[in-house]
Amino acid sequence: MNLEEQADVVLTFGQALHVNGQSTDETLAATGRLSNSLGLRATIIPSWGELQLEATEGTTRLASLVAANPTGVHMERVASAMKAIDEITAGHLPPTAALPTIGRISHAPPAPTWLFALAAAAGAASLSVLYGIQHIAAVMLIVLSAAAGALLRRILAHYSTNAFLQPLCAALLAGIIGAFAVRYQLSSPLRLVAVCPCMILVPGPHVLNGMMDLSVARISLGASRLLYAALVVLAISAGLLLGLGLLGVSLPVGEPGRAVPLWLDILAAGVAVGAFSIFFSMPLRMLGWPVAIGMIAHALRWWTLSLGGGATIGAFVACLLVGLVLTPVAHRWHMPFAAIGFASVVSLMPGVFLFRMSSGLLQLANSANTTMPLLGATVADGMIAFAIVLAMSLGLIVPKIVIDRLHLSRSIYAKVRNGAVLTAAREPQP
Repeated sequence: MNLEEQADVVLTFGQALHVNGQSTDETLAATGRLSNSLGLRATIIPSWGELQLEATEGTTRLASLVAANPTGVHMERVASAMKAIDEITAGHLPPTAALPTIGRISHAPPAPTWLFALAAAAGAASLSVLYGIQHIAAVMLIVLSAAAGALLRRILAHYSTNAFLQPLCAALLAGIIGAFAVRYQLSSPLRLVAVCPCMILVPGPHVLNGMMDLSVARISLGASRLLYAALVVLAISAGLLLGLGLLGVSLPVGEPGRAVPLWLDILAAGVAVGAFSIFFSMPLRMLGWPVAIGMIAHALRWWTLSLGGGATIGAFVACLLVGLVLTPVAHRWHMPFAAIGFASVVSLMPGVFLFRMSSGLLQLANSANTTMPLLGATVADGMIAFAIVLAMSLGLIVPKIVIDRLHLSRSIYAKVRNGAVLTAAREPQP
């Protein structure tokens, strides 16, 4: 393979990882191993919207660029691409077969539509149970709303690639159904019929990937990821509030949730984790890890709350456990940590607080509704959401950084040791 062909292989693999949810650090490490195995001195420069590769061979320099918008999460593609890189570096897959292989991986289909809709329904229903829903009729409406929203998203995907249209329309549909539920007295002041189908739209993996980029001073890319996630949340909030407002229904600010028993909390958390794993096209053989760890993490959070810890401390403790356990699992099974980590703690994301804060801001825009209790509740919802997101990010990222550093140190030590052994074996014996 000449220089251009080698650079094309590395850049194509990097693109597949970048756009399907792999963290930036793991993408750079994997493409670095691949370029070294090809005998190529290359550097990948990631940014939002593109990947740039700079390669050298002797006195020849090559710069390549490829479009890469990291808006998707597809764990099967990431796992397959990481496995293919390992096979190339180990010599089990010839470099000439690399491009056809990554081409097939990049076109692997997402979860079937029927399974996607079923997972959306199960995920929204399980989140409603975690928030203390009490009436079976409301649960059935949530199932219907979430499944219909999932079907609508798949239909829209055939006609538009706009990243904000799908969550906006799905949230609008959820808001309309939720408003009808309020009109017919099928929804409590928590408005779970409207809120829960929207919570499954929150882009948690992008938040975690953005925070991981910021933690290593990759400012531009990290800020872009967080801004994208914020715009998606804004689209969801706009659709939800518009759907409710069409029928003259509002979303109360500062409404407290209801406590649920431990056994029900653990069971609902497991269903939610499984549903989000399907959203992210996780291979079914890998489903057990996030479900099991997510259920244990929720039990730990429930226990923390029962001892008097707040929602922020409970989220931090649960995510710390997930980070400690799933970081080596993500290495072992070549899964994107942000996706598998978020799937395990999805029910802790403060989507409901973000939606209530948006509702409070909308009510404050009307000067007739401006009151100190409303202002205080709006600010409180925003601060709680920010604190929980920060606690979750720290709980997941800090163990990952530490374990990644240990993993890197062990790899370097193993290479040095193997090199020393090979050198000693080649030296002539006296």
